[in-house]
Amino acid sequence: MAGHNKWSKVKRLKAVTDSRKGKVFSRISRDITQAAKAGGGDPDANARLRTLLLKAREANMPADNVDRAIKKGTGELPGVTYEDVTYEGYGPGGVAFVVKVTTDNKTRSAQDVRSIFSKHGGNLAATGAVGFQFLHAGQFLVAKDQTTEDRLMEVALDAGADDVITTDEGFEVRCEVTRFDKVLQALDQARIKTASAEIAYIPITTVPVSAAVAASIEKLHDSLDEHDDVQHVFSNEDAP
Repeated sequence: MAGHNKWSKVKRLKAVTDSRKGKVFSRISRDITQAAKAGGGDPDANARLRTLLLKAREANMPADNVDRAIKKGTGELPGVTYEDVTYEGYGPGGVAFVVKVTTDNKTRSAQDVRSIFSKHGGNLAATGAVGFQFLHAGQFLVAKDQTTEDRLMEVALDAGADDVITTDEGFEVRCEVTRFDKVLQALDQARIKTASAEIAYIPITTVPVSAAVAASIEKLHDSLDEHDDVQHVFSNEDAP
């Protein structure tokens, strides 16, 4: 498995237990607030917000929570001011990690993320230390029952996507970060539903690891995912 398997993570999110729903709702709320802040609160005019609303619906997030998150982003309701921060680090076996955080306290988040890495045999690194090992790009996952390869290529490439990759699990569309919203809007207009749509860090180089190290990396992922401020985690292990 090159990198932390994205399809597996999507499936895990959909199967989240009730005990973790509060954390999932909190993360989706922050994403909605940030999307509404950047592009407005009208989902018809904000493709990223529209996709997050679908994600909220799939997670059975209460409508009141969604409404509040949008209004905090548009300024209709008072709310905490969040900042997006990216941390880089190394996990067990020299595996590179990129951790995206949305927080109201950067100092607290940095201390917490550093502590999690240390506890699991890793360490935070300086900005740029591992970023070169990843492609920073828009990434869309589409299940095979949503469309055909030819149709997806037609829609995505016309919208400015760079590549459409076919895997056993489905299709992956990649594009430049600046074209993310345009490709997302094109897929939405073509009624091609995405299993995941995000600006991601996709491994360019990978680090082979043993089964034992892979298990340690999985524990690090789990600990990071459990932190309320952590939105996304990317890594470049090549696990057996």
